[in-house]
Amino acid sequence: MERDATESTEELLRGAHARLLPVDSLTPELVGRMRYARVVAEGLVFAYALDGPDGVRILTDADVERAGLEALGGAAYENLMDVPVTHEEVPLEGRATLHSLYGDSPFVASRALFLAETVRRLTGETLPEAGALVVVPTRHLLAYHPIVDGTVIDALNDLAAYALRAHQEGPGALSPRVYWWHQGGLTSLTVIDESTRTFSLRPEPQLLGLMKGLVRLDRAGRTTTGPAARTPSDAAGLERAAAGAVEEVVRDPSGLGDAFAAALALAHARCADDPKASHVTTWDAWATAVQLGCALFTGVAEPMECHLGEDLVTRLPALPASPPADARAWLDAFYLAVVCRQEERIDRLCGVPMERLREDDSVDEYVLHWIDTLQTYFARRNMDEVVDKLVATIRTSMPERIARAPRDFVNGIDYQPVALFHRLVTGDRDAFAQALAEAVTEHAGFWGPSQAPRARVALGPLAIAALAHENGFPVATDHPHLPVYLLDGKRIEHIP
Repeated sequence: MERDATESTEELLRGAHARLLPVDSLTPELVGRMRYARVVAEGLVFAYALDGPDGVRILTDADVERAGLEALGGAAYENLMDVPVTHEEVPLEGRATLHSLYGDSPFVASRALFLAETVRRLTGETLPEAGALVVVPTRHLLAYHPIVDGTVIDALNDLAAYALRAHQEGPGALSPRVYWWHQGGLTSLTVIDESTRTFSLRPEPQLLGLMKGLVRLDRAGRTTTGPAARTPSDAAGLERAAAGAVEEVVRDPSGLGDAFAAALALAHARCADDPKASHVTTWDAWATAVQLGCALFTGVAEPMECHLGEDLVTRLPALPASPPADARAWLDAFYLAVVCRQEERIDRLCGVPMERLREDDSVDEYVLHWIDTLQTYFARRNMDEVVDKLVATIRTSMPERIARAPRDFVNGIDYQPVALFHRLVTGDRDAFAQALAEAVTEHAGFWGPSQAPRARVALGPLAIAALAHENGFPVATDHPHLPVYLLDGKRIEHIP
């Protein structure tokens, strides 16, 4: 059994590092002399180690007592954070990118203990509130993927394969598991069957819900980091894609959701070159998006023509109603109908059962309360009932109630129509004007320089502003991201 060394206190503090160790590397004898150590995640133990002239040794309780626990902890943290590492971004087999930190020091992987500060010091960036997926396959290697968009699914699978391969190849094997770093802690997402030595992934319920929400947001082009945000909005390409998607619906009605998404992206993108929505091609895109959005949830009673350009006209067949459990797509369809003053379509969308929309497990509860509020208001029910449901929307949108969507998305995009509607139903015109300006500012701040189609138009605020305009509110028409001829209704034409 290793005897306690006799370094001075100064030598201990100068060489001490926080250290991650594999659980199975600790013998019963060593465990008995390291009562200060603790398990920080499945398969990983936190301890202190001394990097001395004769090599690295694990510190015992006697060492900790000599140095003083508080002083030792502070020194071990600072020394660990000074360990030199190389940072690289590595594209994985799927769409995801991981950040790799590596170096000669046996303490590199231990920086996962303080991942947020490590990332800040190396990249100048802040980890998202949702945290990151992390692997520490060897002492010399740490890799992570910030959880910001739908690529989290690809990242989870690719990191699992990456960690297992690196752990087996070594040297300095630490853990083959994938961990979720969240709020300063590590949680294993890998389940190991010891009898068969097989590995599987089992995300925590909280993380699984978050992943579902991000995937749905990403696929709809709502995140600033997803593929749509990284690709410039090419209206010509989007027009071809939308036309092709609509034509596919004629052959296979199950593609109606994809056709709606494509038409909606085109409608937004048209406003890049036509920010006032004054051109016929812009109106055609918006009108087709309205048609497809309503058709997605309420069906098509009789064939109708969809126009996406001068030579792109598709006759959509009659289709039965088959509303998907997609709450955000319903909101898109509803906002479009309000912007384009489609009262009949608004009524039909309000008839979509809340029970069906509540089956969408990718959204937070405030989204469903918000839909319920809108359906109640447009059904012209008692205003006390509308207010009660609006209050429920506001309460469930508080940070502690959010589990599916990124907070910046909730604050910058999702909540803004709710705030505007609140000012509308209270009749406070000055507060509405201020809230509208704030909503546009939040939209611009969320999207930044992104060329994504959704960056072009603040759809939710546009819908509530159009509603306010119809209710006699003096709505300013010079806001960016709010096409003036859609806001004031002067470009609205008949939609089949």
